[in-house]
Amino acid sequence: MRLVRFRILEYGSVFKLRNWIADRIKSADSIAARVMFEKARAMELKGEKLVHFELGEPDFDTPKNIVEAAKRALDEGYTHYTPNSGLLELREAISKKVKRDNQIDADPQSEICVTVGAQEGAFLAIMCTVEPGDEVIVTDPGYFTHPNYVKMAGGTVVAIPLREQDSFRIDLNELEKKITSRTKMIAINSPANPTGSVLTRDDLKSISELVKRHNLLVLSDEIYEKIIYNGAKHCSIGAFSSIKDQVITINGFSKAYAMTGWRVGYVIANKDILAQMVKLHQNAVTCAAAFAQKGAIEALNGPQDSVDSMVAEFERRRNAIVEGLNSIEGVSCIRPRGAFYVFLNVRKLRKSSWEIGEYLLERCKVVTTPGSGFGNAGEGYLRISYATSLECIEEGVRRIASGIEKLME
Repeated sequence: MRLVRFRILEYGSVFKLRNWIADRIKSADSIAARVMFEKARAMELKGEKLVHFELGEPDFDTPKNIVEAAKRALDEGYTHYTPNSGLLELREAISKKVKRDNQIDADPQSEICVTVGAQEGAFLAIMCTVEPGDEVIVTDPGYFTHPNYVKMAGGTVVAIPLREQDSFRIDLNELEKKITSRTKMIAINSPANPTGSVLTRDDLKSISELVKRHNLLVLSDEIYEKIIYNGAKHCSIGAFSSIKDQVITINGFSKAYAMTGWRVGYVIANKDILAQMVKLHQNAVTCAAAFAQKGAIEALNGPQDSVDSMVAEFERRRNAIVEGLNSIEGVSCIRPRGAFYVFLNVRKLRKSSWEIGEYLLERCKVVTTPGSGFGNAGEGYLRISYATSLECIEEGVRRIASGIEKLME
């Protein structure tokens, strides 16, 4: 038998000389919440008992009626491919929902695609519209994947800073100054991650006028639309008929229905843009899981009591964590109007958000997300998710208070 020897050193030298990783991927940033989650996981494997405030995931189980609908679907053979755009029954349910709740007219045949989570919808939207040289205006602090997708597409990220004194809402005069001849898109997220801010109808009307005047696209991420408090109203920019064809609306089932693991979202766009998004979608993932889509149909068509109950509980938790954090000397936060995050101001501590986040993790056993992970304007803040029990909130606030007291000695 002839023996074959591998020349490991030579192969290694060749490997080092070649650029195997695409620059468009290297330009994207790691997700801060996941970095902290992995650090926490390593500590827990060693027996540490941690309080988790880092992940944006409801701690509730998916409502039983949705689970039962998916089980029936499995029994009925929904274990095969669906149309690339998703089951027509689901697209029709989405069309009725957005007409009723969002005042958006969307043809289920040509203007709606079911995606593998809302994040895939945002990815498709940006990859199918943004080219090298195009500028995309994103909020800072803002949801981290939007600028990452812009970088992957070869576009240029233009950040508009959001300020606490403005309740983290967009300064419309500043927004207009950011628009240039190369601007292609404005990406918005309301209710917002990480700040919990909510854009008003007047805010969106003014943005729509800028979009119309400058012939831009809008990516509107509305995944938290149901999680809103104190009588605040969610409005969709896609409801303004003057820019209907310029708006790409992203939504899904993860947050309102506690379906994060189901990975079902949807995107609404004009038929020409959507056709290209479906092309990329079919090449990347083919379709969302059939039985999960059947569960999503039940989520939209079934009773909504569970949504109301979850939002009521989130509001109780919000009130508890805001009161607890604001009682700690050296830190402060404003009361969020939507989503389930507090953006905690830690500037008085005179350390970077990463330093404080790691200190709280290692010394206090509390997992948070550094604000700089959401943009440069997020420096000096920590994102704290209150999508956890009141007991965890109380214990976590107690630990944070003790840790910050020692930090300020």
